[in-house]
Amino acid sequence: MSFSNHALLEYLEGFITENRKEGFLRVLKNRTKHFTIAMEDVFQLHNTSAVMRSCEVFGIQELNVIEQKFGKRIDTEIAMGAQKWVDVNRFNTVQSCIDEMRAKGYQIIATTPHNDSCMLHEFDISKPSALFFGTERDGLSEEVIQQADGFLKIPMVGYTESLNISVSAAIIIQDVTNRLRQSEINWQLTEEEILDKRLDWTRKSIKDIDFIEKKYNEIEQSKEN
Repeated sequence: MSFSNHALLEYLEGFITENRKEGFLRVLKNRTKHFTIAMEDVFQLHNTSAVMRSCEVFGIQELNVIEQKFGKRIDTEIAMGAQKWVDVNRFNTVQSCIDEMRAKGYQIIATTPHNDSCMLHEFDISKPSALFFGTERDGLSEEVIQQADGFLKIPMVGYTESLNISVSAAIIIQDVTNRLRQSEINWQLTEEEILDKRLDWTRKSIKDIDFIEKKYNEIEQSKEN
């Protein structure tokens, strides 16, 4: 974050309460990009929103949504405000999502009950990973399966072979983030990332943000003149 953004953040924080400022710092201490979630063409809108909610609750900062077949908005009622606090990256194709995940340094992990999948409790959390979840009916596409660096599944002992996607995601996200926080892995956001999110969240917390930022810019311009 540049010096100008530091100054802007300091100015904008004057419009929110101390409790909210402290809350941002407390939550951001537990945020991570070590893991990220990718959802492939989920048809049922409430499942996407529920997974976003799980990301927010358990501290995953970024959710990647592939909308190759079904372009849909986030269901704000199900997300319960999580869309304000989780960064959603949208992709038109599976391949563009995979390519960006690799470019960011993530290994591609396909969550599937098939193949020689690694059991959840045995999954190596040390590597930055993009965890891919498939559609409710068909699971992950062959495009993801063929390019995956590894496979992950939840141990199950009943007759049912799979769980609802939002339930599966919640179980996996809770497990890996809990283990991550108990490890010595450098999983937290960088100082720069924390400052960027503080500015972003502060903006989202101010009702008349456009008017207030306009006034701030006028003040800064008057200082230069």
